[in-house]
Amino acid sequence: MTNPFQRRPKQDGRHTPNLWPVWLVAPGALLLVALVAYGLFHGADLLLASGNTGKGKKAVPVQEVIKTTVTVLTLVGAVLAALYAYRKQLLDEGTSHRADATQLTERYTKAAEQLGHEQAAVRLAGVYAMARLADDWPEQRQVCVDVLCAYLRMPYDIDINAHGFRHGEREVRLTIIRIIRSHLQDPTETTTWCGRSLDFTGATFDGGDFSGATFSDGQVTFSGATFSGGTVFFSHATFSGGSVRFRGATFSGGTVFFTAAKFSGGSVDFRRATFSSGRVAFFAARFSDGYVDFGRSTFSGGRVELTRSTFSGGRVTFSGATFSGGQIDFGGATFSGGQIDFHETTFSDGQVTLGHSTFSGGRVILRRSIFSGGQIDFARSRFTGGQIDFGGATFSGGQIDFTRSTFSDGQVDFRSSTFSDSEIYFRDAMFSGGVVTFSRATISGGTVHFGDATLSGGQVSFNGSRVGAAANIDWGPLPPVPANQP
Repeated sequence: MTNPFQRRPKQDGRHTPNLWPVWLVAPGALLLVALVAYGLFHGADLLLASGNTGKGKKAVPVQEVIKTTVTVLTLVGAVLAALYAYRKQLLDEGTSHRADATQLTERYTKAAEQLGHEQAAVRLAGVYAMARLADDWPEQRQVCVDVLCAYLRMPYDIDINAHGFRHGEREVRLTIIRIIRSHLQDPTETTTWCGRSLDFTGATFDGGDFSGATFSDGQVTFSGATFSGGTVFFSHATFSGGSVRFRGATFSGGTVFFTAAKFSGGSVDFRRATFSSGRVAFFAARFSDGYVDFGRSTFSGGRVELTRSTFSGGRVTFSGATFSGGQIDFGGATFSGGQIDFHETTFSDGQVTLGHSTFSGGRVILRRSIFSGGQIDFARSRFTGGQIDFGGATFSGGQIDFTRSTFSDGQVDFRSSTFSDSEIYFRDAMFSGGVVTFSRATISGGTVHFGDATLSGGQVSFNGSRVGAAANIDWGPLPPVPANQP
């Protein structure tokens, strides 16, 4: 039940002043004025009379009392008149704001109609109109952004010979992406879209530029999107918060660049994505915090590059992924912290390259992974710290290569791993510190090669290992461990 003595609730978008009902205010004001007049009359009478109580002093005429009362009432009336003028001004402002809201709504309707037009030039005008409206209408900015994102989610045929192909459509879509990018450059701008949700779920991309964008909050979703050609740029972007999702996306062509991007927070999610072609490049990216997740993705082709990247914190994970082709390249990267996780990953083909990298800290985890093919390349890397963990992995094929690597500290751990057929190379490696351990490993076949390695310090341990007669082990400078298994 509505309380008649309660102010009208303010309605969003109506811009109506929050005033008391007139039928309640008017009688109240009249009653208040009557009480004030009555009080003033008697108050003035008592005040003037008190000044004439001595001998020889005359009583104050009634006219003086009335004159004083009228003067004060005039002042009260002036105040009430000012309040009335203020109320009228609020009402006029409310009328003006409602007119502005009506105009903004009309602009929204017209821009939406233009976006649905058959001609590309008209659709382009609609894109710019909707973007300008988002800048002018903060209360509905997210709605305007949602409309532009929804346009990109519409069915899009990139085949010029297809029945649904529309000339000029690619330019319209690239213009939307450029406008979104320009609004993600500076989070301090009054018209920024940083922190807004951007939903590209299921969209088809054959290009687009998000270079220099700042993702400090909110969520950007490319889940289920298809990258079948062209180039999408996130170069020099900053990820300090929020989430960018490529979950379940399909990369069957094209390139996604994260060149020189900075990850100091937030997450980039490629979980369950499919890579059959194309390229995702994090060249020279810097990871000091945050999370990049390729967990349970499928790699049958294509290439993911993290070459010359710097890892001082954060985490990049491929946990549970399947590699039957393609390449993951960390070549020339620097690891002083953070974590690269291939935990429980399956390698039947493809290549993971960490050659020419520097490990002074951090951790690369391949625990309980299954290798039936493919290659993990650490050739010519420098280990002055950190850890490479193959603990509990199964090697029935494939190759692990540490050729010409330098070990002055850190740890490479094959503890409790099983080797039935694979190749592990430490040829020409230099050991002056650190630990390489095959403790409790089972080597029933395959090849382990320490030929031409140099051992001046550190430790290479096979404590508790079981070595089969069929295993081909070149012990190099290490004391050989005799076969103790049939």
